[in-house]
Amino acid sequence: MTLNVGQRVRLAADLRLAGSVSPAGEPLEETGAFAASVALAAGIEGIVERVDEHHRQQSHEVREYLRLKSLLDDFGHQMPPASRKQLEEQVGALEEQWVAYQRRMLHATVRVRLDNGFVLDDVPEEAFASA
Repeated sequence: MTLNVGQRVRLAADLRLAGSVSPAGEPLEETGAFAASVALAAGIEGIVERVDEHHRQQSHEVREYLRLKSLLDDFGHQMPPASRKQLEEQVGALEEQWVAYQRRMLHATVRVRLDNGFVLDDVPEEAFASA
């Protein structure tokens, strides 16, 4: 599911936020004075304020698929039949990794202002469902 700015969403699963906390006004270097934990129940609703899309890293196999596919598309018709067949087999062997990469090419994180006042930032969009 792709979320959009202004869309009403609800938390799809319980979340627990934990970490160190420092009083307002103290320098950031002195964090860790207190420990805190906040639990947010599934179903809490809010509004999407920002959507950030991140391109996933290409694996070596994906880069090799792109290189070989380009070579085949550009020069395959000029190659000797045996060389072309070998190149087609190499491309075919890497096609599964390419298809998997395309399915998960974009990874989106969101900033959501929940109705209870909390703001969740840089959270994978999969943590939310349409309200």
